[in-house]
Amino acid sequence: MSKETTKLFKALSDESRLRILKMLQSKSLCVCEVQDVLGLAVSTVSKHLSILREAGFIIEEKDGKWVNYMISPRPADPRISSILSSLDFWISDENTIIADKEKIKSIDRYKVCST
Repeated sequence: MSKETTKLFKALSDESRLRILKMLQSKSLCVCEVQDVLGLAVSTVSKHLSILREAGFIIEEKDGKWVNYMISPRPADPRISSILSSLDFWISDENTIIADKEKIKSIDRYKVCST
């Protein structure tokens, strides 16, 4: 098995990273918005985002003082698109995923981020 394949599956091996992917499928978010939903330390969320970025699942885009994270629109590895499209089949009906999706609808970065 290749290192790249292992990297993809390792990125998916954590519940928080799966939750992040599902959130980012709904909208782009900054680290403090993700942190607010997950209830984890900012450093932990940053590490999860770094792992997802290095695996090719997400990208970041600077917007003024914000760094927005989003699903990679054109991943280099076509398997990533396939994996992302099948996430709904595997986890979209999980209560945690549903609750996260509801929470990000009303999240206000100006209230949760203290930058």
